[in-house]
Amino acid sequence: MSDYVQKKKDMRFQSQDALKTVQAVIDDADLALHEKSRKMKDSPIGEAVAGAVGVGVGAGIGFAGLYLGGSVVGLSAAGITSGLAAAGTLIGGGMAAGVAVLAAPAVVLGGTAMGVTSHIRNKRLKEAKELIYKNAIAKQTAIVKALKEETDADKERIDYLNGLNTLLQAAIKDLQHDLGIS
Repeated sequence: MSDYVQKKKDMRFQSQDALKTVQAVIDDADLALHEKSRKMKDSPIGEAVAGAVGVGVGAGIGFAGLYLGGSVVGLSAAGITSGLAAAGTLIGGGMAAGVAVLAAPAVVLGGTAMGVTSHIRNKRLKEAKELIYKNAIAKQTAIVKALKEETDADKERIDYLNGLNTLLQAAIKDLQHDLGIS
């Protein structure tokens, strides 16, 4: 097992929104399993399923390919420039240095807040991927079982189940990539 992909540019699913497409396939597979008469024409993702049937298993196409304080007080010009100059003297400079002195806390706090927010968002994304991955495997396994049990189903139904199977396999493969699962 390798490591979870950390860089967004290397991820197949870079956001929670990207995972919604996988969830749509899982939801459609769930309906297909509960409604034995359901076919591609009944599916809101029927075109993606049909495309998956055309591509077939093992084509190497990823899921996305299948389915994207101065001397003058106040805020007058004199007050502002005086405040900046006073702040600049703290580091041996003038008004321009004062801009850096006064902006530094905002930059540091903003950067820290962004880092914390990014870390939390990435943790949630990883957790969401793990959950979607487990659900996709469960549905793909159930679709394979249905294909074995529904041997007498018509060609449209078999094609629909095969298309869902292909989409789920591609999603699983891409999720394995992102999660670092060999």
